[in-house]
Amino acid sequence: MHGLTIRWSLADAPDGALEALATYVEDVSFSRFAGLEGLRYKAWHARPGEWFEGSYVFVSDEARARFQEAFEQTAAEAPGSLMIGSPPVLVEAHEVLAVVRGPSGFRSAPRFHG
Repeated sequence: MHGLTIRWSLADAPDGALEALATYVEDVSFSRFAGLEGLRYKAWHARPGEWFEGSYVFVSDEARARFQEAFEQTAAEAPGSLMIGSPPVLVEAHEVLAVVRGPSGFRSAPRFHG
């Protein structure tokens, strides 16, 4: 499978940036990516005060490359970049070797609390 990681540093982000990002994911980004042709899944990850990232898996290398190219052209103006105050520090394609769904199942939701 064809993965992509996009990561921003939160080291110099303004106070409240991570909460603003979580709200944006919940209100806008989740539904946008739910309808993105060629996307198998996307997850948003964060380490408060350290980094925020999107992790993507696409159906083909072509779908990944198309998305990556379009994103890189506007990375500095991406909503995450504007909320954080800087562009991504990493845009990296990778191969996903395996995915397992454990016995507890998988829950898709625009926001998880705790």
